[in-house]
Amino acid sequence: MQTITPTTPQTFIPGKDAALEDSISRFQQKLTQLGFNIEEASWLNPVPNVWSVHIRDKDCPLCFTNGKGATRKAALASALGEYFERLSTNYFFADFYLGKTIAESDFVHYPNERWFPVSPDNSLPEGILDPHLHAFYDPDQSLTATELVDLQSGNVDRGICTLPFVRQSDRETVYIPMNIIGNLYVSNGMSAGNNRNEARVQALSEIFERFVKNRIIAEAISLPEIPQAMIDLYPSVKEAITTLEAEGFPIFAYDASLGGQYPVICVVLFNPTNGTCFASFGAHPDFGVALERTVTELLQGRSLKDLDVFNAPTFDNEEVGEYTNLETHFIDSSGLISWDLFKQQADYEFVGWDFSGTSEEEFATMMTIFNKEEVEVYIADYTHLGVDACRILVPGMSDIYPAEDLVLANNSMGQHLRDTILSLPSSQWQPEEYLAFIEQIDQEGLDDFVRVRELLGMATGSNNVWSSLRVGELKSMLALAGGDLDQALSWVEWTQEFNASLLSDERRNYYRCLQTLLLMQVDAEERDPEQYNPVFNRMYGADTVATVWSNIRGIQRFHGLFDVDQDLTQLSTHCSLLTAYNKLQAAKRLA
Repeated sequence: MQTITPTTPQTFIPGKDAALEDSISRFQQKLTQLGFNIEEASWLNPVPNVWSVHIRDKDCPLCFTNGKGATRKAALASALGEYFERLSTNYFFADFYLGKTIAESDFVHYPNERWFPVSPDNSLPEGILDPHLHAFYDPDQSLTATELVDLQSGNVDRGICTLPFVRQSDRETVYIPMNIIGNLYVSNGMSAGNNRNEARVQALSEIFERFVKNRIIAEAISLPEIPQAMIDLYPSVKEAITTLEAEGFPIFAYDASLGGQYPVICVVLFNPTNGTCFASFGAHPDFGVALERTVTELLQGRSLKDLDVFNAPTFDNEEVGEYTNLETHFIDSSGLISWDLFKQQADYEFVGWDFSGTSEEEFATMMTIFNKEEVEVYIADYTHLGVDACRILVPGMSDIYPAEDLVLANNSMGQHLRDTILSLPSSQWQPEEYLAFIEQIDQEGLDDFVRVRELLGMATGSNNVWSSLRVGELKSMLALAGGDLDQALSWVEWTQEFNASLLSDERRNYYRCLQTLLLMQVDAEERDPEQYNPVFNRMYGADTVATVWSNIRGIQRFHGLFDVDQDLTQLSTHCSLLTAYNKLQAAKRLA
C-alpha cells in the first residue's frame, strides 16, 4: 500500500477537516496496529480527475472497500475511510453467523449492547425501541421476539441483542435490535471521518442522497439542468465531463435538490451505442463537493468499456416505481429510469444551493432539514478503533427495505434450522424423517431459490458444494435420502434448470446422470439396470454412475456435502472472517 511520509506536501480538499496525506497515514497506521493487512488490489483512472481504488484485507478478501475521488490520494483516503466505517459498524460481518463461541461470549457486537430475554409468550419485551419506533416497525403488532434475534449470534436462549442509539430530538438513549438494523438499513447511513461531525455529515449526506434518489426515480420527477456557468466554476469536474462526452457519452448534470430542499445532485450518462443510461446521485452540503462526488461515482470501479451494462430509459413509470427496481438502484444503480426525468419543462426550478460551513455547522444545518421533515434521527457514534465513525438511522427516510420484511424476509428466518442442516451429511435418520423435513421447509415458506449459505449466514468460499447449494437442490437430496424418487426427480430437474450455472462440471455431470437413472427407476416399465450400466459408464463415467446408484439406493446421502460444526471451522473462508472479527473484539475490549 502507498505510504505517506511526514515530509509529503499537504493537500486539503473541501469537505475534509484534515490533509489527505494525514488521513491516509493515520488510517494506514491504525489498520496495521489492529492487525489488518491491507492491499490496493486495483486502480482505475478512466478520464481526468476521476480515480477509484479497490482495497482489501490480504488475509480476508471478504473485507474490502472501494474509494473514489478527483485525485489518487482522495480516492485512497475515501477507500480507507470506508474501510473504517465498515469495521467500526461491523458491517463486513452483517451477513454472517459468528459461531457458537462468539454467540456465548461476554458480548457479540459491542460491550454496551443490551440483551432482552424472549418471554414464554414470545411478545416484544419492554425496554426495546420507543413508541415512535414500535409504531413504525410493528404497526400491526404482529412482530414476535424470536423474529428479532440477530443473525450474527442466532442465540435465542440469550434473547434479543439491542444496540444503544441517541435520539437527537431529546438526547435520550433508545435500544434498537440488531436484527432490525441489519434487515432494514444494511449499509445506509454509515460513515467514518477525521472527526465526529465530519463522519456524521457524510452519513447524513448519504441518507439524503438515497432518499431523494428513490423519490425522483419512483415519482419520475423531471429535474432542472445545472447551468453551464455553474459547472464552469469547477474545472476538474468540467474536464471529466468534457472527456466523457468526447468519448461518445452525453452527460446531463441536474440539480436534484427539489427546489433547494436537499443537498443532492444527479448526473446522467447516456450510451448511444446501445441506447442505455446510468443515473448517478451524490450529496454533500457543499455544492462543489456534491457535484464532484456524483461525477466520480459514475465511474467508480468502471472503465469506459464497462458502460454498456445498464438499461434503456422507459415510459413505463409504473415499472420504474416498483420496489424491486428501486432495490436494484440501491444495489448497483442499474435499474430503470423514466424518460420523464429528462423533460425540458422541469418540475422544479434550478437552485444554486449552498449548505456549507464548518463540519459542526453543516451537521446542524442538515439536522434542521430533518427537523422540518418531522422525522426522528438516531445516532450511534463509535471511536473504539481510534477513528471517528457512526451509524445513523432515520426511520421513514434511511430504511432500504420495508418494515414488513421483518416478518416476510427476515435474515434470521433460517437460524433455527442451522444445526440440523449442517449435520445432514452424517445423519442417520429414518426415511420418513427426511421427507418430513421437506414439509417443514415448505411450511415455513423458505424460498427454493435462496442459497443455503445465505440462509444460514455462512462464508463458504467457492470451492465446495455448500457455496452453490440452494434450498431447491437441498430438497432433491432430502427426497433422495427419504426414498421418494418421484419427488427427487422433480427437484433434480429443478436444480438442473435453475442452478446448473453455479455447479462445477463434475456436479453437472452427476445431476445429468442422476436424472437419467431416476427416470429409468420411476418409469412404468421395469428395466434391468445391468443392461444399461455399460452405456451409462461411457456417457457419465463409471465412478459417477456408481455414486448415483449409491445415492438412489440410500447407501450414500447428500452427495458432495460435509458436516459443519457450530463454529463453522470446516470452512476456511468463514474462519478467516472470524479471525478478522476477533481483532475487532479485542480492540473493543481495550477501548
